[in-house]
This record gives sequence, structure tokens and C-alpha cells, in this order.
Amino acid sequence: MSQIKLLAASLFLLLIAQIQVFGQQKFTISGYVKDEATGEFLPGANAYIKESMQGTATNAYGFYSLTLPAGQYTLVISFLGYNDIETTIDLKADIRKNVSLGSKAIQAKEVVITETRIENNVNSTDMGRVELQVEQMKKLPAFFGEVDLVKIVQLLPGVKNAGEGNTGMYVRGGGPDQNLVLLDEAVVYNAAHLLGFFSVFNSDAVKTVDLHKGGMPAQYGGRLASVLDISMKEGNSKNYKVNGGLGLISSRLTVQGPIKKDTSSFIVSGRRTYIDVLAQPFIKPDSPTKGSGYFFYDLNTKVNYRLSDKDRLFLSGYFGRDVFTFKSTESNFNIRIPWGNATVSARWNHLFNDKLFLNTSLIFSDYQFESNIEQTSFSFKVGSGIRDYNAKTDFTWYPNVRHTVRFGLNYIRHRFTPNNASGEIAGEELDFGPTVYLYAHEAAAYIGDDFDITEKLRIHGGLRASWFAQTGPFTRYYNNDNGLKEDSTVYNKGDIVKAYPNVEPRLMLRYTLNKSSSIKASFTQNYQYIHITSLANQSLPTDLWFPCTALVKPQFGTQYSLGYYKNFKDNTWESSIEGYYKTMKNQIEFKDGVLPSSGVNDNLDNYLTFGTGEAYGAEFFLKKALGKTTGWIGYTLSWTTRTFPELNGGKKYYARYDRRHDLSFVLSHEISDKLTLGAVFVYASGNLIWLPNSMYFFEGKPVVNYGDRNNYRMPAYHRMDLSLTWTPNKKPDKRLKSSWNFSVYNVYSRLNPYFIYLETSGSALDGTLKNTANMVSLFPIIPSVTYNFSF
Repeated sequence: MSQIKLLAASLFLLLIAQIQVFGQQKFTISGYVKDEATGEFLPGANAYIKESMQGTATNAYGFYSLTLPAGQYTLVISFLGYNDIETTIDLKADIRKNVSLGSKAIQAKEVVITETRIENNVNSTDMGRVELQVEQMKKLPAFFGEVDLVKIVQLLPGVKNAGEGNTGMYVRGGGPDQNLVLLDEAVVYNAAHLLGFFSVFNSDAVKTVDLHKGGMPAQYGGRLASVLDISMKEGNSKNYKVNGGLGLISSRLTVQGPIKKDTSSFIVSGRRTYIDVLAQPFIKPDSPTKGSGYFFYDLNTKVNYRLSDKDRLFLSGYFGRDVFTFKSTESNFNIRIPWGNATVSARWNHLFNDKLFLNTSLIFSDYQFESNIEQTSFSFKVGSGIRDYNAKTDFTWYPNVRHTVRFGLNYIRHRFTPNNASGEIAGEELDFGPTVYLYAHEAAAYIGDDFDITEKLRIHGGLRASWFAQTGPFTRYYNNDNGLKEDSTVYNKGDIVKAYPNVEPRLMLRYTLNKSSSIKASFTQNYQYIHITSLANQSLPTDLWFPCTALVKPQFGTQYSLGYYKNFKDNTWESSIEGYYKTMKNQIEFKDGVLPSSGVNDNLDNYLTFGTGEAYGAEFFLKKALGKTTGWIGYTLSWTTRTFPELNGGKKYYARYDRRHDLSFVLSHEISDKLTLGAVFVYASGNLIWLPNSMYFFEGKPVVNYGDRNNYRMPAYHRMDLSLTWTPNKKPDKRLKSSWNFSVYNVYSRLNPYFIYLETSGSALDGTLKNTANMVSLFPIIPSVTYNFSF
């Protein structure tokens, strides 16, 4: 409650600040900032007054607004990689100023940095936030011919790769379900292909990537750890363009262009792996696994239409699937496992006036996993998933040059499909009960303000009110101590089973020490109403999404952060040091002894147990942003623990994704106009697993003693990747542009651990019985060649 009072006091300062000198006449400069070549909006571009250095950044749709007293000003519009535009404004009335920026080559000898440049690393209130422009990310190391957005995000401090063969990422001690991943505002529940080797995001279709891992603004909610907000390109509204890549493992193709020039455009982008197709001719016809394989594909589409200068429509969609098949001709045993995401986002932008911007969205998200097994007269099918229907409206209000206020509403209708099974033997249907769906409502209202109190002190104050309710139809089963059903309660359609109303305060401060350095602090509280339940040590597509119920309370996280930010050599170098401390309540795990079949014809939450978590650490980041040589070094020192009364004897233990050290080195160097070298090196402490530490015999039967939970740390994970991009002809007037990418993943073929299993050999009778730990690895050195083209 004290934190809420503190936030309320901050918002009161906002109201006091609105009491302006009303006799002073003010007017507004507003407009949109676009890419001159493509007509795409430029989110995050700087719009500021040169004389006072006061300004703002364009929103996600390229809109900016500055309200100032009447007078003469120099308006500067700037964006990294583009030529600045300076315009003298005689502000006597409201002015609409739409701007198109032309791109420029980012080379050390060509870049002119002046003191007028606004540097968000130092000046913003954002903590733990990283904004990445895809066109700049493409200068980083490319593997298999394309830049993988999620893999680049995992190279940032505080963000940990879950390891090879894992689909999740871990941010500041949070689990894989504690990350909100958005694609054009639609939730993506599984962001990986090929067990994490590829992400589901095709870089050719993506415009911006925005990561929040520290202070989360009030417009985001529903997760404890982070937000990964990804925006797709709108499509070139000037000219038709085709680009793609042909590789050994996968190929991709993107087509974009105007439907009506400068008014409407489209983009269609697709990818597919085909190692399954290429490998089939080399598999002998009599091979026992002939017909087995794996592939993935995805498709991104988007269209937009400008109805007027005040109204715009956007419609975007994504569909992707991974498919694994196994066929054994000898035993007539077949497996087919498809899984993947589908999303649709329909959005309407409306400009009420020069100060008030509206975006309204209708969103559909779906994730499905299915496993089909057949053998002779037996078949078995198990599936799970989650489906969302989402409506939201977001306002951005620019009352004056010192304030940017965001507020809005959000509603989500969830439908969960926990483990559901069906099957038959010799034509007789197996009875696993009817398909079970769980339903829930989630709603939120928020307000947040970026407020310059003085020239040195800036705050972001926000408040988010959230509400979640599980609803019927639903049957609650009550089990006795032996796990047998004793009673039940039936809830009809629409009945509220359990509701959770909550308030989430957000507060971030920035104090500027000088033009090149600042101190920032943040305090955030978040509630999370949906969770992943998993029996595996890895994050896999089989993980189940599960809602809050009467037994499963919302996860609740509180995070404190403090950081120092410093830029060097005219903003060529950026650096930061951030420390954080986070507590997490109502964490969930399966009880000891639970089997995958548990929960069938029962409530899954009857097999869950609940505890608390704690995470703290420090992140160090040094980045070279400009010049022929760019890249960064990131290092994280961290601790992550969990305490469950029913696990590990109630003693605190380290979480399986606790990593003491995490180091990343990223380099991109222009050797010449035609050659670019990329390099990545990563090192991380090994994940923790739970292995037996002793075994003895009782009445002739072996008894295994596991000791403390997560008692063994696997060997450290490290690898180096190299890439070389050769562009034979870079003439700007050449219609066909092409390049060759040569890459090597895991250069020195480090056998990084995937999992460890115990193998028993010998006999207890002669005293030769022993257990041997064996490590399984997935990916050795993998070379690749890809031809990229555009015209």
C-alpha cells in the first residue's frame, strides 16, 4: 500500500504541473515521420526543439506532437541511420508537419555527431529496455543467411538462452512463461522453431524489436519478467520489391509493394525448411525409418490503408507450424507431431486532434500442440493449446512538451486446452473422457505519464488495474489424501469460479548528471494470471498453459532496479550498469511423483504445489553503436532461487535456470564495401538438473536417493559463431542486389550439454554395480551457405 501511495503522490505532481500560466498562448506541432524510400512509418524517431533540447519520440505508428508557447523554433527530426531534417518554425498556430527521412550509410567517416542529438540511452526513463531496428540488426552476424531476432535478444545482458534443444528464454530469474511475446500486439505463445534453433520471426517481415526487462510501462501487463514487442513492416508504399534467400537448410521469400501508391500497401513473407525433402533421395528404400523427417514453415502477411490523414487501417496475420514425423516400416509404428502459432491483428488508428492519438485493436491468438501415434490396430492422440480473443484500445495524449500520457483498456477471452487424450484399439474407442476446456476472462485499465519535472529529473508514473476470472463450464473435483475423488462442484457456462482483482503500480526515475551520463531507478509490480506447467527439465512445445483457478493464485512479482548510464566519444559508445532485486510469489511446480497422465479425468491443479522465488544480480553492457566496427559486450552476474514448502523438504534451492555467469561478445566489422565479418562468442554457467547422489538396496530392491533439488550443475555452455557476407555489386542503381552469406555455427564444435542421463551397469551381487552419468549433445559444428537477393 505504501508503494501505491508513493505513486499516487507522483501522479498528483503531474496534476499540479498541469496548472500552467494560462495567459501564455500555446500551439502544437504534430505529424508523422516516414521512411522516404518505402513510405513506412518510423517509430522511435526523435522530434525535438534544438534551442531547448525538449522533445519527444514518435509512437509505434510514427506520430509525434509538441505543444509550445508561440514563438520561433528550430524543429529537428532525427533517427539513427537517416539524415536529420531541421526546419525553422514560426509557431503562431497549430502546424501539421509530416516528414520523410532519407537513409544514409553508417560509416565512421560519414557520421557527423553534434551535441544536439538526443540520446535515449541517457535521457529516457527506460530501464532494462533495448530497442532494435531490424535494418541495423542485419549488420550483426547472420547465420544460415538471416539474422535471428530472438537469438540476438538472448545475447543481451539479463536475457539467458535456455540452452540447445530448449524453446524458452529466461529473463532476470523468471521462467519461460513469464515473458510476454507480441507480434503486432498478438501474443505468441511459442516463439521457436526446431527446438529453439530458429525463432518464429522472419526478419524480412519485421521492422522493430522492443525489449523491456526492467521497468515495465503501465500499458504492458500479464507477465512478471519481460516484454518482447515485435512490429511487422507495413509494406513498401512506393515501389514493388522482392527479396529472399536460398540456403542449404531453409529458404525464404518476401514480396511487398503498393496497392495504391502512398495510400495502401501489402507485404507477404514466407519461410520453409526442406532438409526432410533433400534427405529422402539419400535414404535407402529399405531403411526402417524411410519417410521420417522434420520441417517447419511460417507465413507473415500485412496490408494497410490510409483512409485520411486522421484514419488508418492495418490487418496483419501470422501462421506457422513445426511438423515432426517418424515412420518405422519394421514395426508399422508411426508418429506425427505438429505444433505452432496462428495470429490475426486488425487495427484502426484515429487522430482526434493534434494532441490525442487512438489505436483500437481486435486480436486473435492461437497455439496448438498435437501428438499422433499409430501402430497396427492401435492409435493414440494427445493435444493441448490456448486460444485468445482480445480487444484493446490505447490512447496517447500530448498535453505539452513535458508530458506524454498513455491510457487505455484491454479485454481478453482465454480458452485453455489442457492435456486431452483420445485413442482406439482394434476399432474400439478408448474412454479418456470428453475434451476439457478451461475458460477465463482477463481485463485491464491503465494510465501512465512520462513527465519532465525539471531539466534533470524525469519520471514515468503508471498505474494498472487488472482483473482475472475463471468461468464455467467447469467441474471442480475434490480428492482425498490418497488422490481419490470424494466430491465435486459443477459450474455452468458463464459462472465465475474464482476472480482476482489487483492493482499494479509502476514508477521509473531518471536523473541527468551531465550531457553524457545519468542515474535511473525503477519500481514495478506485476501480476500474472496464466502459467506454464511442465514435467520436463527443458522448455518444450509440450508445455501446458494453465489459468489461475481457486487453487492456483496469480503470480505476483516486485522488482527494484538501479542503474548508471554513460555515453562516450560523441555517443559512439554506450555503456550501462544495472542492478536488480526481484521477489516472486505464487510460483507453481508439479508435486513430486506426478506422471504425465495425471490430470486426465481430474483437475490438473490438484497435482500442483506453490512457493516463492527470488532473483538478484548485476548487468554490465558496453556497446559501440557507430562506425565500421559495431557490436557489444554483455555480462550478467545473477542468482535465482525458489522455496516450496512441499519440495526439497521446504528448503530453499537454486532454480534449474540459475546461471551465475553469462557473457556475450558480438562483433560486426566492414572489411570493405563488399565484405562484412560477423562474430559471436557466448559463455554461460551450466543449467542445474536433479540427479541421484546415492543408491542402496532394501529387501533386495534398489532405492535411489536424489538429495537436494537441482543438485548438479551441467558443464558450462560456450560456443563461437562466425559469418562472412560478400556483396559482389553494391551499385545503388543496380536493380538486382545480391549477397552470399557463409556462416559456421559452433566453430570449434563444442559439445554443449542437452541433458544428462544415468546408465546402470554391473551387478549388486558381485559388487560391480555402478551408475554412470552420460551427457547428450545436439548441435556440433554446422557450416552453411545462403544466397540473398532483392530487386
